[in-house]
Amino acid sequence: MYKQRAGPGATKAPSSRRTSTASSVSQGKGSGSGALVGSQGALQIFDDEGKNVTPRPLFQPDPNAAVPRTHGSDTSTTTSGLDETEPQQDPALSLPAVQEEGQAALTEAELERRVEILLAETETLWMLDLPTALVSTEAEEAPRVLERNKIYAEICEAKIGSEYFEAKIVQTISGAAKSKEVQCETITMAEKGMMVTPWDLESPQPASGAEPAETEEPKTPKARKSSKSPTAEEHGQAVPVPSATESAAAARSHEEQECQSEAILTSAKLQQDLVVVERILMENIFQPKLAVYRQIPVLIEPVVTSDTEVEEDKDEEDEDEEEKQEEGAEPAQSPAEGAGPRLEQLWSYQCDLTWAHSVSSMAWNKVNPDLLAVGYREFVSRGQKKGLACCWSLKNPMWPERIFRCEHGVTAVDFSLASPNLLAVGTTDGRVAIYDVQSRGDAALLDSSASLNKHKGPVWQLRWVEQDRSAAAGDKGERLMCISGDGRMTQWFIQQRLDCTDVMKIKRTESGKKNLPGGRERKSEGPISRQAAGMCFDFHPEDPDVFLAGTEEGHIYCCSCSGKEQILGTYRGHKGPVYKVAWNPSSTDMFLSCSADWSILLWHRDSLSPLLTFTSVTAFVHDIKWAPQSALVFAAVNEKRVEIWDLSVSIFQPVLSCAASPEGKLSCLLFARNAECLLLGDSCGQVGVWQLQGLAVPSTQQVGSLCDIVAPAGAV
Repeated sequence: MYKQRAGPGATKAPSSRRTSTASSVSQGKGSGSGALVGSQGALQIFDDEGKNVTPRPLFQPDPNAAVPRTHGSDTSTTTSGLDETEPQQDPALSLPAVQEEGQAALTEAELERRVEILLAETETLWMLDLPTALVSTEAEEAPRVLERNKIYAEICEAKIGSEYFEAKIVQTISGAAKSKEVQCETITMAEKGMMVTPWDLESPQPASGAEPAETEEPKTPKARKSSKSPTAEEHGQAVPVPSATESAAAARSHEEQECQSEAILTSAKLQQDLVVVERILMENIFQPKLAVYRQIPVLIEPVVTSDTEVEEDKDEEDEDEEEKQEEGAEPAQSPAEGAGPRLEQLWSYQCDLTWAHSVSSMAWNKVNPDLLAVGYREFVSRGQKKGLACCWSLKNPMWPERIFRCEHGVTAVDFSLASPNLLAVGTTDGRVAIYDVQSRGDAALLDSSASLNKHKGPVWQLRWVEQDRSAAAGDKGERLMCISGDGRMTQWFIQQRLDCTDVMKIKRTESGKKNLPGGRERKSEGPISRQAAGMCFDFHPEDPDVFLAGTEEGHIYCCSCSGKEQILGTYRGHKGPVYKVAWNPSSTDMFLSCSADWSILLWHRDSLSPLLTFTSVTAFVHDIKWAPQSALVFAAVNEKRVEIWDLSVSIFQPVLSCAASPEGKLSCLLFARNAECLLLGDSCGQVGVWQLQGLAVPSTQQVGSLCDIVAPAGAV
């Protein structure tokens, strides 16, 4: 049976039209189901169980559009409005909305009831988090970030002077390079040259190439044709293209010109002329400093001024004199102020080649006092860089005259007196080489690498020693003496090859250990090597057979080259390696020594204990030298400062202490031979020339005064 339903409020009057419609639908769907038209004209299909199986339309209307609900009379009107004669439309397209079965209208109580709906977000999933490195100045954490940055900057500044701090540069990853290629035609270039004389400049002729054609007879038509070509170019006529033979000739002439220019640039005459020009420029640049060094008046260039400027200058000078007269009484009350010794830097021997090398030794030429030899070395981590031996001249402080490159660092240099052109060089690998400074090449004249008796340790010091000091300069015999880290003192002979013989071997001294009371005698531990490393030496200024030798153990030996007993005495006073020893040139029984134990000791030859101890700073003392003009003044350099000691003024404090190398550490010093100047070498490859000002004038009784100074110590 078919069931007929209607919406709420619909009339139940029988209608033949509705029955026929239902029957036709039932025949189409089959038995056991029914179809009814709703109150809004919607066609609904139900099965036997009463479930709504009406197909849903494919077209979904806009849900936001308001659909008015029909009640009561509206349904009846819609039902009565149906007519069999009207065309039937597709239900899926004509029905705007479908109500499912069981959906009842809400009551007023349900409408009045409050329904709470809670909307919540899901957890955020972070796929990539890049925290910013910048903070706004208005943010809350801005003061804290600024304070952290300030603390970090202070820590970095404090670590710069520390030996554990090392600044390195890190290269960041650069972005991908974007290149744009452009293809174009090849640009052809040509060079043209022409000789121009003063007559060509003064001549009214427009082209210089036309003159030879008029004076000389043309030999070939090609020459006549080429002589007329400039005129054709001037009048704007077409110029014929040169043939292959002409282009080859032009190329050949161009090559000849290049070869000629190269020959001129490489000629010895041009090199000599350039050296003269360089000397003139250096003299102009360093003329005031060189005049102070040579103790000659400084030339001042005259200034050309007008009459009004001269009058103004006179007025200014008069005013300055009046001010000086008014203030002249005040400085007269304290004449001692500013009268102490001081250092003033004149110039520095340095260049790009010597930068980052440490100056290890310096030596003046015995004949030419303007020629200075400097040895350079550099240690990098575990390895060693190549060394340099450079010869500098006062005529050019900006580039060395000779450069000798060595495979290892240079530790010692010295010039010969008998042959002033010979320079002896010692290196860290035990090699001894002799160079000829007169030669332009950098190859060694003699080398000890082939010698069977060569040193197996660094050559810390070498020196040419005179054998007969009473003979003339040309008749003096010399011997080259070296001391090395392998514990050997050697003498080298210059023959067809460089060979040596041992003068002495420095043996290690056993440290005396007291036995404990009631205990057994301790066994002395065997040393790794029986020989002690030699560090320095100095020969007696009057006796060439007596010399001092300083060792790594801190002992100083007084030795003799002749005789059965080589060691004449042992001086024990240093607690570290002895870096330098130096005899007093005037009082020949006194000598100085410096060590890594921060001290400088004054010794007497007849006393095995030091007379005086000089200590000012806690740093290694690398070098000491007696002043050549005074027996009471000596200079010393440590890692931080240079010190000038005057024993006639004080034996407790230096009269001058100056930080002469702010960029690096001082390593060695040398007094100038013909000037009151001091040369200081540092770890940056710089040799500074400093003028000594305000030192006491040396007297003739300084030897006796030195004995009076050390007499209270009980040595003399």
